[in-house]
Amino acid sequence: MRATRITVQSALSLSLLVLGLNNASADLPADTIGQTVLAFPPEAHRAFVVDVEFESFVAGRVTVVDPDKKRVLGMVPTGFAAPSTLSHDQKTLYSADIWYSRGTRGTRTDVLTAWDSSTLSPAWEVLIPNKRAESLTQRYGLKTSGDDRFVYVYNFTPSTSVTVVDTQAKSVTAELAIPGCVLNYPIGNRRFASLCGDGSLQVITLNDQGQEVARNRTPFFDPNAEKLVERAVNVGDTYYFTTTTGTVRPVDFSADAPKILPSWTLTSEEEKKAGWAPGGWQLIAVAPKLNRLYVLMHDAHEPMKWEDPSPLIWAFDLKTHKKVATLEAPVPVWSMQATGDDKPLLLGADVEGGLQIFDLKTNTLTGSMPKVAKTATQVMSY
Repeated sequence: MRATRITVQSALSLSLLVLGLNNASADLPADTIGQTVLAFPPEAHRAFVVDVEFESFVAGRVTVVDPDKKRVLGMVPTGFAAPSTLSHDQKTLYSADIWYSRGTRGTRTDVLTAWDSSTLSPAWEVLIPNKRAESLTQRYGLKTSGDDRFVYVYNFTPSTSVTVVDTQAKSVTAELAIPGCVLNYPIGNRRFASLCGDGSLQVITLNDQGQEVARNRTPFFDPNAEKLVERAVNVGDTYYFTTTTGTVRPVDFSADAPKILPSWTLTSEEEKKAGWAPGGWQLIAVAPKLNRLYVLMHDAHEPMKWEDPSPLIWAFDLKTHKKVATLEAPVPVWSMQATGDDKPLLLGADVEGGLQIFDLKTNTLTGSMPKVAKTATQVMSY
């Protein structure tokens, strides 16, 4: 009987407590949620880590970090391994999201989302064709024109095309078929290139309405003789590609037709015989103010494992093509990005979800930011 009596008394006390809270609720002020506004213009080293969260893939994110202070500044949610890119005016972060009405199934909606880079809130969005490529993100799956007027969205169904979005009209202007070709490498304000399976480069020119007015193709490499990695890096209209065995193939797109520049190799004959070759996902980066190229390198290259991460990074002078430094991370790095300022950092996304931070003036590791992502496929910066 004592146990029953305690239960009843406890229930009565709880009821009186709830009644008291209900009666007092009208006297409590409403909760408010504040919003942090990031500084604009952004810090020179502010970076954006694209996290596709490979274990779930339904919802990813872009995590914004200050690598100097080793602080996470915020994040934006993205859908189904969304490719992301930054506008040149630094005001907008774009993501090309896929959403399903039932989460993982149901009606599919593809949307280009424009996020305010200071508030990290959506500013506007545009419905785009349900064709956006579903793959691990990379630099040239989503890009803006040089003047930020257009956004180029790479599609794969498996036929390939590029959706052009006008950021002023906030509407789709065209879907341009690029059969046999992949990605969209922006050239100036009204052109972009794609890399084609036959070893050529295709260049498409747009007018101010975002409609195609011309296209041409230029032979680039022999796909039967070498494997070229499509994940290039650019300085202005000059793009740098590498093969899986370490031949750098640069292209200058500034003229009417692409100019194929002389190729050069990352390794000496001795290094090549010893097994040295590039590897990783976003395996190359460039610091334009230093005129240097950075490459993830393997010391025991295996043909089918060239996308594996590595802790070793070689630095090359883009004028002399000579190796000038070797950097080493404490854990293997998969993707890299160098900041564009005159005191650049190299930011390496590692296999544990952290960010390895190097000072490129001294080629030294200045610190790490652990666990900023789950599956960091790409790092972006200004």
